[in-house]
Amino acid sequence: MTVRLFDTSGEPNSIKFSFLMKIWQYRNLLFAFTIRDIKAQYAQTRLGIIWGLLQAIIAALILNFFFGILLRIKTDNFQYIIYAFPGMMAWYYFSYIVNCSGNSVLMSQAIVKKIYFPKLILPLYKTLVGLIDYCLWFVVYLFLLLFYKQPISLNFVFMPLAMIFNIFAGLSIAIWLSAVSVKYRDALHFIPFLTGFGAFITPVFYETIMIPQAYSYLLYFNPMAGVIAFYRWCLLGIPFSISYLYGIIPMFVLLITGLKYFKKIENSMSDLI
Repeated sequence: MTVRLFDTSGEPNSIKFSFLMKIWQYRNLLFAFTIRDIKAQYAQTRLGIIWGLLQAIIAALILNFFFGILLRIKTDNFQYIIYAFPGMMAWYYFSYIVNCSGNSVLMSQAIVKKIYFPKLILPLYKTLVGLIDYCLWFVVYLFLLLFYKQPISLNFVFMPLAMIFNIFAGLSIAIWLSAVSVKYRDALHFIPFLTGFGAFITPVFYETIMIPQAYSYLLYFNPMAGVIAFYRWCLLGIPFSISYLYGIIPMFVLLITGLKYFKKIENSMSDLI
């Protein structure tokens, strides 16, 4: 028997809230899930939140050693790690959203079967949990800027917009995966391919000028390429090509169609899992 977390019996049946309005109605549950996972994530480790900082520091050292020292990838006017780290930070958050939010419905089978709530809360709260590590990576980057005496661009005021597009890019895929995987578990095998191979066809570790001009149009339709370029514009003032705006098209098409499909099968999820 389905249990409702909120009593809506006093509302007329003719009143129907939109899909996203339901999320707002259950916002307390969204934050409760988020806080629960954050506490669980750090309660099981002795280092706690310091572990998140260590992950970012180790990733920065490995990135700089292999690509900056061994391969000697050049970047105009910037230390390699200063140029590349924003791309790695953006890709890490994107990968986290795709992986954790994409698995969120299946990983919450018990609660999905027992109580009623808007299931979209599941991929959304995982996105909020990932913000903690994202912020820790950003703190490490600020220390790198100080260490290399690299000033932050005045475009820094647009950083929240870059983060929002980073989230949208991740959710545009994660919402589809979280819905499709309820019926087709094989869809989850797409995640390692996307997050692993995708990093090499996106300018995470290298400059965009390394991509032949004949294939540049593929880069512009890659939403994460635009997100990373926007980060570098915000933090370092590196010119941002307006052609990256083409990447907004597939991102929002995936996001909107994913939301529609999620809504379509939401009521049957408890039966399909």
